[in-house]
Amino acid sequence: MGKDTGPEETKDCPSWNREETDRTHRPKAVYEGKPVANGKFWDVVAITAADEKQGLAYEQQLSEKLKRKELPLGVRYHVFADPPGAKIGNGGSTLCALQCLRSLYGDTWNSFTVLLIHSGGYSQRLPNASALGKIFTALPLGEPIYQMLDLKLAMYMDFPSHMKPGVLVTCADDIELYSVGDSESIAFDQPGFTALAHPSSLAVGTTHGVFVLDSPSSLQRGDLEYGQCHRFLHKPSIENMHHFNAVHRPGSCGQQDWTGGDTTCHPLHSEYVYTDSLFYMDHKSAKKLLDFYVSVGPLNCEIDAYGDFLQALGPGATAEYTKNTSHVTKEESQLLDMRQKIFHLLKGTPLNVVVLNNSRFYHIGTTEEYLLHFTSESSLRSELGLQSIAFSVFPNVPEDSHETPCVIHSILDSGCCVAPGSVVEYSRLGPEVSISEHCIISGSVIAKAVLPPRSFVCSLSVELNGHLEYSTMVFGMEDSLKNSVKTISDIKTLQFFGVCFLTCLDIWNLKATEELFSGSKTHLSLWTARIFPVCSSLSESAAVSLGMLSAVRNHSPFSLSNFKLLSIQEMLLCKDVGDMLAYREQLFLEISSNKQSDLGKS
Repeated sequence: MGKDTGPEETKDCPSWNREETDRTHRPKAVYEGKPVANGKFWDVVAITAADEKQGLAYEQQLSEKLKRKELPLGVRYHVFADPPGAKIGNGGSTLCALQCLRSLYGDTWNSFTVLLIHSGGYSQRLPNASALGKIFTALPLGEPIYQMLDLKLAMYMDFPSHMKPGVLVTCADDIELYSVGDSESIAFDQPGFTALAHPSSLAVGTTHGVFVLDSPSSLQRGDLEYGQCHRFLHKPSIENMHHFNAVHRPGSCGQQDWTGGDTTCHPLHSEYVYTDSLFYMDHKSAKKLLDFYVSVGPLNCEIDAYGDFLQALGPGATAEYTKNTSHVTKEESQLLDMRQKIFHLLKGTPLNVVVLNNSRFYHIGTTEEYLLHFTSESSLRSELGLQSIAFSVFPNVPEDSHETPCVIHSILDSGCCVAPGSVVEYSRLGPEVSISEHCIISGSVIAKAVLPPRSFVCSLSVELNGHLEYSTMVFGMEDSLKNSVKTISDIKTLQFFGVCFLTCLDIWNLKATEELFSGSKTHLSLWTARIFPVCSSLSESAAVSLGMLSAVRNHSPFSLSNFKLLSIQEMLLCKDVGDMLAYREQLFLEISSNKQSDLGKS
């Protein structure tokens, strides 16, 4: 958000604007459920989904938010699901979304400003966002609670009025904060593509896109500058950053002092690069990509909107990157050919760069990042004004100088204990519950338990054979849900809460067979292991799953052989979104009533 909409931002600390917000911290001009002025907000807000099932879940949540008037009115909201078949990546999702827009609006979409938010995928690194999506991740802020979608719309609310028709592409799990001069604003009005650029350490650059600027010496290093990108490097090595002259040094070209954030650290006494976040493409470029997509037909490979689109741009772009598959999870036969075609399609298209020297880019797509930003003294926490207790009932807040618990939209008994560094969301915890450090508890009802440090607990409503039931996933923070093996004999390399998975199966009285796993029989993982019991209530579900965790930690028998068992993959396939939203609504009503009662007493 720009400095011109908030009084408290300084050169050293981009911060969340509150001047134009009400007590719930929702921008007044947008979040009162009133129609937005023509040309002052997005014509279309589109969210991508991995498949039709996920798309339906997103549509249901959008509908609920609109019903409660938590979103601007007069905006076209859409969810575009990827077609069935092979994974197509966020680049493929971008192409599909463009096709959907033209199908819905014909030539009218030529004049639209579109916000396209990529939220497909199943969030295996942050599973509490798996069921209802990263874009609906709760933030410890506001009443009712902000979700990532609300924050995205608030952060980008100034963009459409300074934008020519086109598409702004962003991801559901990142946050960009910046400060610019009082009379300055970010404009997306140049031909081709335009990307935001943030100062970052070289280490951060190895996991992001890095811009090689056309004339870096011409930059005056103000808060906001416009430039051209000579070429774009996708997750380059530090050696390549130097080789392609992407590295900048403090003090050069009038560089002013700047204090970086957690993930885009810009040390005053070390080298730095400019990294990517969101990007814009004008309508002509979007139409060129759409016509290409129509001509090549259905995709059978994953395309990266950043690695495959942006690397083709700028006068210094070469086709060399099209053969580099070091950052590709699965090398499909069609990928190299598709990259070559995209390169020749986009070659010569300019890549404009909005250099934001006083900015920070945050990612909250993993459990580690989630805990860091919500419970520690992170820059994001102070800049957004994130709260320890957000729209919750919990009188016991332990004091700690470095970490705090974070409780979001939950009801906790006064006897309950939550250690610093842990997050509880959408849950109800009884008086005999003790949560140790660095845990995540989501959507659960727990009456009695002692959770060890670094535990993850998340309950889901599921519909099985027409019946509403519940299942709770539990594991340790170090357990990798994505790691897979090809054969049953290899599952001994998998670990559950740090214990050999075969040992866990013995404890649970389960047999190591292919039938234990859902989905592909050549990709066996904790994600597809049928180990989580199905129960008739939320509280029973959590109690049984915590029992199986306790048995593993104590190496004591705990038979699961009499339960119907689901994998996380299956939980998501048969999730009951309506029931999960109804449960959250019930919590909302109880918390609201409690707060009204407290106000009456005061």
